[in-house]
Amino acid sequence: MQSMAASCSSASSSRTWAAAPRWPAPPSLPHSRHVAFSSSSYPSSSHGCRWPVASAPKLPLDIRGALRPLPSPLLAPGVAAVRTRAAAATASPPAAGMPEGGGGISRTLQLGTMILVWYLLNIYFNIYNKLVLKAIPFPYTITTFQFASGSFFITLMWLLNLHPKPRLSHKQYAKLLPLALIHMLGNVFTNMSLGKVAVSFTHTIKAMEPFFSVLLSVLFLGATPSLLVLGSLVPIVGGVVLASMTEVSFNWIGFWSAMASNLTNQSRNVYSKKILADKEDSLDDINLFSIITVMAFLLSAPLMLSVEGIKFSPSYLQNAGVNVKELCVRAALAGTCFYFYQQVSYSLLARVSPVTHSVANSLKRVVVIVSSVLFFRTPISPINALGTGVALAGVFLYSQFKKLKPKTKAA
Repeated sequence: MQSMAASCSSASSSRTWAAAPRWPAPPSLPHSRHVAFSSSSYPSSSHGCRWPVASAPKLPLDIRGALRPLPSPLLAPGVAAVRTRAAAATASPPAAGMPEGGGGISRTLQLGTMILVWYLLNIYFNIYNKLVLKAIPFPYTITTFQFASGSFFITLMWLLNLHPKPRLSHKQYAKLLPLALIHMLGNVFTNMSLGKVAVSFTHTIKAMEPFFSVLLSVLFLGATPSLLVLGSLVPIVGGVVLASMTEVSFNWIGFWSAMASNLTNQSRNVYSKKILADKEDSLDDINLFSIITVMAFLLSAPLMLSVEGIKFSPSYLQNAGVNVKELCVRAALAGTCFYFYQQVSYSLLARVSPVTHSVANSLKRVVVIVSSVLFFRTPISPINALGTGVALAGVFLYSQFKKLKPKTKAA
């Protein structure tokens, strides 16, 4: 013991652990894998010797709650810094929005699949919806049924915990009420137009959405469109006018209903993008569309009863000479496609820029017009086809010029 006390006294007087004689191994600490020992961690004994104890200070926690290793004093400063950065990079999760393992190709495939599904659901919705509207020309009733179908799938999604249920305050619900009203009116006007004119003509008129987008931006946002953007509106308007003059199924109610749906749908898109960008609302694209769909159903039901009454009863359909079973199947398919195609559209709007969404939407109109013409065998004159093509070409030019506008400002 005297020799050990002498050696401890010698180590204490040297003020460094490097010159100390061979020490016995420090006692192991239970449940500790990362322990940092320093001179302050060794309390002095009666002989001036310091022993390691379990009261050593804990290491700082990393982002996942694990102990973060400190740089070793035995390494050179540069090597210690490199190892510390490597450990921090290993422990930290990838930044939000950055795909793991690059993810460029996988994201492109995901967006391409979503656009393809969006197009297919649109084709089937327009075909089945037109067949239902031919059998019972009641747009308010059909719209309410479609929102009811969407509300059914949304309720099922929340009950099965397929997606987290939103928790909103009364103030947030009040904020979403105008959006739900616009969403409901846009679909009512679309069904009114589809019930009066051909599907191809309705979508030709709806190609004028960029015109209303520019108009709303000027009136409410004070934006000044570039000359290229304004120039792209000329073929859009001219093509729609040319197609309308030669349309066999032309009807003023169908024409103005499609124009009104352009106005309401563009207002909905702008307002939805603003809400999705607002961090205070904490709503994702799925819950935002789900909430306004349920609210639109609650708004459309009293409107349907006041305007059209109950027209979907089996007795009324049998008296009208309608095949009830066939009609119900088509209405169910139209309602299912209606909900899922709009859900996919909202999901795309949250993942891409408005310009990219507008380009995909213009190409969707081409696909829907061509498919509806082939399915319903709609008679189209050469001038009518030319007007439709010019309008869709103008929509594509508008999308491209809209994309170039920020670069002009930056220059």
